[in-house]
This record gives sequence, structure tokens and C-alpha cells, in this order.
Amino acid sequence: MANKKEDKKLTKDQAEKKIQVLKKDLFNIRFRKINNQVENPAQYNEIKKNIARLYTTIKNTK
Repeated sequence: MANKKEDKKLTKDQAEKKIQVLKKDLFNIRFRKINNQVENPAQYNEIKKNIARLYTTIKNTK
């Protein structure tokens, strides 16, 4: 929950950098998921939601 509040306070540049990091994490999780090495499968959906939340934050900061 605290992470959502922190994401709303980010500037556009900070949000874009965080999106890039999350996309790399998502890419890595996707490969681990294929190889059945994922410890927390719900993490995949959570990262996707965080990316969408950050895109919304960027859109609303204009």
C-alpha cells in the first residue's frame, strides 16, 4: 500500500526510470515462469499493475 502512495509522488522522469526497471524484472520473471523457477507467481501480475499505475501517474502529471 505504501508503494502506491510513493508512486503518485514521483516526477515524470523518476516514473519513467522505474517503469524501465520494472519491465526488466517482468522480462526476467517471464523466463523464470517458462522454466518453472518462479517462487511467487503472483509477482508477475503485481509488476504489470505497478507499470500500469506508473503510466497513469505520468499521464496525470501533464
